[in-house]
Amino acid sequence: MIKEFKDFIAKGNVMDMAVGIIIGAAFTAIVSSMVADLINPIIGIFMGGLDLTGWFYALDGGSYASLAAAEEAGAGVFAIGRFLMAIINFLIIAFVVFMLVKMVNRAKDAASKEEEAAPVEEAPKGPSELDILMEIRDALKK
Repeated sequence: MIKEFKDFIAKGNVMDMAVGIIIGAAFTAIVSSMVADLINPIIGIFMGGLDLTGWFYALDGGSYASLAAAEEAGAGVFAIGRFLMAIINFLIIAFVVFMLVKMVNRAKDAASKEEEAAPVEEAPKGPSELDILMEIRDALKK
C-alpha cells in the first residue's frame, strides 16, 4: 500500500496540482491585498469616503462603531462589505485565470500549427501492389 501511495505521489500530474495549489494560495493573498489596499480605497473615494470593508448591518438592532466592535460584542452581523470584497477578489482571480488559459491555448495552437506546417517527408513511391502482381504474372508467362 505504501508503494502504491509513493507511485501516486510521484506521478507528474499530482506534483503539478500541488504546485498549482501553492501558487494559487499565494496569488489569492496578492489579489486580496490588491482589493483591500488599492481597489477599495479608490471605490471609497468615488463613493464619498465609504469604506466597503466596514459596511455591515447588526442583526440585533444595536449601533456599533465598527464591524469589529459588533463582532466583539457577539452581535450577529451581515458583513456586506466583506462579501463585496470577496466578489471583487473572485472576479479578479477568474479574469487572471481566464487570461492565463487563453495564453496557454494560443501557445498550444501555435505549436500545433508549426507541426502542421513542417513538411512531412513522404516515403519514396514504389510500385503499387497491382504493379508487382502484373510483373509476377508477366514473369510467369515467360
